[in-house]
Amino acid sequence: MVRGANTKPHRLYTRGKVLGYRRSHHLQNPNQSLVKIEGVNTSKDVQYYLGKRVVWVYKGQTKDAKGSRVRSIWGRVTGAHGNSGVVRVKFAHNLPARALGASVRVMLYPSSI
Repeated sequence: MVRGANTKPHRLYTRGKVLGYRRSHHLQNPNQSLVKIEGVNTSKDVQYYLGKRVVWVYKGQTKDAKGSRVRSIWGRVTGAHGNSGVVRVKFAHNLPARALGASVRVMLYPSSI
C-alpha cells in the first residue's frame, strides 16, 4: 500500500464573507470590517476565533515584481458584532469597496489551544 494514499489535504482556514464596514445610522468606519464565518452562529462560537488572522486574496491589474497578479490584505479578528456570530476584523489596510460581499479566509492560527 502506498503511504498517504488515503489522506486528504488539510485546509488551514475557514471560509467567511465580508458583510460590510462597521457603521452607525449616519457614519461608517472603513477601518473595521464585518465578516460572517461559516459555521459560527453565536457569540460564544466567536471566542475561538478572537485573534485569528484573516486574509482577502484578490487579483490585481498588473503583475508585481515577482510576476504574480495575486495580492492579499491581512487582518485580525478583534471581537464579536452582535449575537449571530458576525465578527469585527481590523485589516492592515482598509478593504476597498469591491471586497464587500467577497470571500475571505479565516486562518486557524495563531492557536490558543
